[in-house]
Amino acid sequence: MDDQTVQRLNAINREFYEVTAAEFDQTRGQPWPGWERLLPYLRTPLHILDVGCGNGRFGIFLAQHLEGEIIYTGIDNNPALLAAAAAALAERPQVAVQLAAHDLLEHLPDTTTYDLIALFGVLHHIPGAARRKELVRDLAARLKPGGLLAFACWRFYEYPRFRERILPWPDDLKAEPGDYLLDWRRGAFARRYCHYVDDAEHTTLVAASGLTEIITYRADGFTGDVNRYSLLQK
Repeated sequence: MDDQTVQRLNAINREFYEVTAAEFDQTRGQPWPGWERLLPYLRTPLHILDVGCGNGRFGIFLAQHLEGEIIYTGIDNNPALLAAAAAALAERPQVAVQLAAHDLLEHLPDTTTYDLIALFGVLHHIPGAARRKELVRDLAARLKPGGLLAFACWRFYEYPRFRERILPWPDDLKAEPGDYLLDWRRGAFARRYCHYVDDAEHTTLVAASGLTEIITYRADGFTGDVNRYSLLQK
């Protein structure tokens, strides 16, 4: 995928979250059920990087389920969702919070290493197969020895309720296989770029990490399987 297309798709998603941030925060307050299966592998003290942290709900989930010190670093490109995360996590004094605005199409801003890196609800917004693999490789390099990378891919295309939301591509945009534009049906009209990561691509992402696969499973959503997770260890 060429750089111009990447930037246009990224702009579509930045605009999407600018329009929908309030609704997203209101409707995305509950933890994902699939996170429960990660808990047996987590220990404190825990230094976590939450990539595309949104309103910080994964940090809240960890604070609710783990005893001990948590250093939570969250990055996102939406100021409104970062502000929501700051407000929510301020009520969790056992969590040391660091939040930063960052666009994931740019390289991560520092070389800090982490015990856990979480990548939830993000990969379907990264344009281009090569960039998705590059992101996974980059995150794997930020792990401490023995550290964990947890990512999930949204399998939206497998369900009629999501396929009904697919919009036509503009004639001047060249998409890759599995790329779609979906509408938003809460409040103001908005569209978002989403990529469907199938089993084959999911396997290539695991391989690209260079890490050891601990578990892979499906969970979440109205059918209990709309996300496919992998937990990997360095």
